[in-house]
Amino acid sequence: MLKLTTLTATALLAAAPSMAATPNYADIQTVVVIYAENRSFDNLYGTFPGANGLAKASKTSIVQLDRDGKPMRGLPAIWGGVAAKTMAGAPVAPVAITQGQTATWLSQFNHPYDVAGLYRTGSAEDSDPLRYTNRDLYHRFYENQMQINGGANNMFAAWADSGGMTMGYFTPKPKDLPLWNWAHQYVLADNFYQAAFGGSFLNHFYLICSCAPLYGHDGINPNGGKNPSVTAVEADGVTLTPAPNSPASALEGPPVFKLSGNLTPDFYAINTMMPPFAPSGNADDTQQTVDLKSASTLVPQTETTIGDLLSAAKVDWAYYAGAWDFALTHAPFAAGSSKASPDFQYHHQPFNYFTAFDPSTPEGKANRAAHLLDAGVVTDPDTLPDSRFLSDIRDAKLPPVSFYKPHGSVNEHPGYANVADGDHHIAAVLTALKASPQWKHMLVVVTYDEFGGWWDHAAPPKADRFGPGTRIPALIISPFAKKGTLDHTLYDTTSILRFITHKWNLPVLPGIAERDQALAAHHQPQLGDLTGALVLR
Repeated sequence: MLKLTTLTATALLAAAPSMAATPNYADIQTVVVIYAENRSFDNLYGTFPGANGLAKASKTSIVQLDRDGKPMRGLPAIWGGVAAKTMAGAPVAPVAITQGQTATWLSQFNHPYDVAGLYRTGSAEDSDPLRYTNRDLYHRFYENQMQINGGANNMFAAWADSGGMTMGYFTPKPKDLPLWNWAHQYVLADNFYQAAFGGSFLNHFYLICSCAPLYGHDGINPNGGKNPSVTAVEADGVTLTPAPNSPASALEGPPVFKLSGNLTPDFYAINTMMPPFAPSGNADDTQQTVDLKSASTLVPQTETTIGDLLSAAKVDWAYYAGAWDFALTHAPFAAGSSKASPDFQYHHQPFNYFTAFDPSTPEGKANRAAHLLDAGVVTDPDTLPDSRFLSDIRDAKLPPVSFYKPHGSVNEHPGYANVADGDHHIAAVLTALKASPQWKHMLVVVTYDEFGGWWDHAAPPKADRFGPGTRIPALIISPFAKKGTLDHTLYDTTSILRFITHKWNLPVLPGIAERDQALAAHHQPQLGDLTGALVLR
């Protein structure tokens, strides 16, 4: 992968060929990106009228294969069952469902199912799983590729640690998912993919730099501590090496691998590692010192980000994170800890991995103050808390490029959040944005970082070694949107960066150029820049 360790954003800007932006881009003056968590398109929007959803899925993608490549006789049990309570403070389901109950119910079919039916097996009186936390599912780099199975999407259950849970989808009730109303009013993109395979960590990097972080060229901890885990992969570069005790069939138990680690064999970080700067899950209780010797602390990164390019072009920007100020002064988050930040997830603030935001340097301190801003702590999903984010919306002071990351309790991540609260919260943000004086020239993109382990039937386009991964929901909301339509244009998360690049005439990030080349090499269509969903004068 191309790296930018020796080039500054200013140098890139000066050296870049002139890119005459289409005048129509001038209609948009403020771009707001709302980045939720861990849902595939079919998981939330598979029943959306007219969309490329469940009704259009082929039998090939629906019928799940076992690890031997043969169709399963039924879906596997949900290993460990479905708990009525997960992490402290998270919403709970009314009943626990045992592994045995799930085995009996799921063994009857081999196809996607409404999660409400699963909860009814536990005799839940109010089977409304959009308001339950649900359990977390595998969403890791190599496992995701194995589940996709070359685009067939028919090995999700085979390589899931949650068994048949991965095949679930939700049929929304209007009161639970107000974003469906926004999708009806504006644009729902049904061909939008997560930029990278796997989980939140890597996809947040792709959101800001279209790059995978590199842990040196030898995988050795430069601070003298423990070395990160290096994944054991087969010769194809995609398949994890199984452990001797891994069950031959998904019906017998979850897979066991020799080592599914944080690094690729050539030392790119692809699964969750902690930031080298506070706030970090590897910091002390005062968030003053980060344990750089920990095997799970990423080394500081030097790639050029979209923030660097915007700053070099004198375009203001900000990354608003829920509970950011709280996290800066409180002990690392841990379930049940009274001192913990309210579900602040450290790997959801990608800029905090870069040397440009090192708080021990004057430049880093200034960059943090200017661009890494607080969005408050949500206590009521239907109301925005007082924060810098809210005041900037009200006072028409949002920077031209603004990212918003909800904190854990309202980001929709299985295991510690539910869908309904997150959906209501994002709808409240959209309502506030629509009331802002900046609205008349605003573009808002609501999307999810990655699939969260949930099945989707659409085959991702073939590109480079890092992605794209599974299809995810994306709403494109603007006064200039083609209102009330579905957009079938091919997009991934980097399409957001493409729009920003074209709008402000920025250099093309190397990772975007690399993806374009890989798509062309595989005879795939090029990715759009979101303008397919807009009517620009």
